[in-house]
Amino acid sequence: MIAHSSNIEKPDYIHDMNKANIAIIEDHKVIRNNVSKYIGLQDDLAVNIEATSVEDFFNQLPKFRDNPPQVLLLDIGLPGMTGLEGIPLILEKLPDLDIIMLTTYEEESKILKALCSGASSYLSKKSSLEEIIKTIRIVLGGGSYMSPSIAREIVNHLMGGRVSKAEMLTPRQREIIELLVDGNSYQEISSLLFISYETVRSHVKKLYKALHVNNKAGAIAKYLKGEIQ
Repeated sequence: MIAHSSNIEKPDYIHDMNKANIAIIEDHKVIRNNVSKYIGLQDDLAVNIEATSVEDFFNQLPKFRDNPPQVLLLDIGLPGMTGLEGIPLILEKLPDLDIIMLTTYEEESKILKALCSGASSYLSKKSSLEEIIKTIRIVLGGGSYMSPSIAREIVNHLMGGRVSKAEMLTPRQREIIELLVDGNSYQEISSLLFISYETVRSHVKKLYKALHVNNKAGAIAKYLKGEIQ
């Protein structure tokens, strides 16, 4: 569980020495300490909140009003409020926070509920420490990630016809991906839709989360395959 590995490459999104703030909500002390210690070894990441429950996280949060976390590693099976119950409340206070579920729960119903509630990625606790770091960096770069075993559960669920990927995108997001497919840049999309450049970036980031892709090429590939209507 949470095995160690090395030789992790940092992606292109890191342009300076500023560290991204990571929070952890995990009641298992050994797991929490191991993950926190390994994150602390990275030169681009730092843990600024370690909590044993959602309630503990909320109690600590006021101290970090000027330095909030950018990514949260969240377990589902917590004392008191569950991680699933906590997601909407956490995002209400920190709407820009990216949530990575790090849990032993791999049932499709819990996975889908977490993703639909606003989690951007879902990792099994069987994941290596290297995979956790990789996922954090993917999320910081605007993408999402799921452990292969969890991804299989989602694929099986989707193949059952119970979820339509087309329904995951808002009308505005569909407009934007169509313009991306046509080769328009973010700035050109901004002008065509009469919205700001940053608004385009925000929509694209949410679009990536909805489609579970890490970049524009992945989103366009899904569009061209007919997976987005």
